[in-house]
Parts: sequence; structure tokens; C-alpha cells
Amino acid sequence: MAGELATRTATRTIVLECQRFDPGADEAPRWQRYEIPFDDSMSVLQGLQHIKDHVDGSLTFRWSCRMAICGSCGMMIDGVPALACHAFLRDYLPGPLRIEPLHHFPILRDLVIDQADFLDKLETVRPWLIPRQERALSVGTHQQTPGQMDAYVSYAQCINCQLCYAACPQYGLDNRFLGPAALALLHRYNADSRDKGWPARADVANAEEGVWGCTLVGYCSVVCPKGVDPAQAINRNKVNSTIDYVGLGRLLRPKAPSR
Repeated sequence: MAGELATRTATRTIVLECQRFDPGADEAPRWQRYEIPFDDSMSVLQGLQHIKDHVDGSLTFRWSCRMAICGSCGMMIDGVPALACHAFLRDYLPGPLRIEPLHHFPILRDLVIDQADFLDKLETVRPWLIPRQERALSVGTHQQTPGQMDAYVSYAQCINCQLCYAACPQYGLDNRFLGPAALALLHRYNADSRDKGWPARADVANAEEGVWGCTLVGYCSVVCPKGVDPAQAINRNKVNSTIDYVGLGRLLRPKAPSR
């Protein structure tokens, strides 16, 4: 037992190969190697912070909570989209460990991507409750049964880390595709018993770049750190889209309330 504890707490070194890109100085991304000390408790994010604090202050990356909640530190870690705070250096021995910005996004600098396209797509799905009926505040809260909540709660766990976009080959081929996280969020509200917003979201879902743009690879669900399962969300909304396609939408769904 004492030997195992010593192994876990002993300081060793590992090489991190970080992709660097300064748009003001570099014509193309390049690689830079850093050898850093670590013990078994250190995450990849802590390794990057060690580099920035003690080796190279110019290395640029995003981070915030360090607890797999904010989604800020998503990056490619040995070719797999992952949260740097949720990956541990001990699992990548003997190294070297390659770290890149998330695939399929423009690079702003080093490991930082441009999120503008993703944020624009989120807005298009109307990610808010469109109530079934107007209701005065004095009436009280909209109550739900546990079963009604279970229908959507897993899709509400998305932290907008964008790992699923880096994993999605369809988004990589054509960024007009709405993408896994946005479509999962669309389903989060469609599945909510308090919401009646499908007619308001239907044009986005039914478009060529909506649910039918998904080629069902499913890797988005594999890399999701919160178990959201965007692939399942997209498939469920293909049912709604099919109903609209065969002309039953108006019979089965009332008109969405005006905003």
C-alpha cells in the first residue's frame, strides 16, 4: 500500500506537444514541445497552467471552473475531443501527449477557437420555453410529474463545450449543418411538457441542414462529458419532422403562440 501511494504522489515528467498559432506572426499552425513535472493528481488543464505560469506565458487556452461544468476547456487531447480539466496526465504515459484546438472551428490563437458559428446556431433553435398557454404569475409555478421531467432532463445537461461538434464529421464537411448540441437543445424544449414550440422551431429542424443533415455516426454522444446523447435527440426529432413532411403537423399540433 505504501508503495502504491508513493507511486501516485511521486513527481515525474511528461512531454506535452501543443499546437501553436499566432495569426499575427504564423502562416500556419506549428507544434511546440514542453516537458513538465507532474504527479497522478494533475489534469491536462493543470499541465497547461504549469506551462503558462512557469515555462511559456504566451501559451493561450480557455478555462474557467476546473470541474467539468463550464465547458470552456474543450480541446483535442491525443486526437479525441475532451475537457482538459477532466483528463489526467497519468492516463497518457509515457507520452508525448498532443494537444490541439477543437477540430472543425477557426483558430483564434493557439488552443482557442472561434465560437461564433456555434453560438449563432444555438440562437436559431429558440432555446427557451414557448408556453402552451399564457399564465399569470399569480397562478404559481408550472408543475411537472417526475416522468414529464425525465423526458427532457438529460438533454438539459449540455454545457456547450462543443466537443460534439469537433467529433461530428458532417459538421466538419459542411458547417451549415446545425450540429449536435443545437439540435439536442431543440429537443430539450420540444420534449418539455410545458412547451408547445415545435411549430416555431420546425423550419430550422426540417431544413436540409437540420435533423436530416445528421448522418448518424453517433460519435457526438460518445465524447459528450455529460451523457446528453445528441444522436438520440436528433433521431427523436426526425419523427416530428416526418409528421410535418406527410402533412399531419397541422392536425396533430396547435399553432405556436405568438411572441
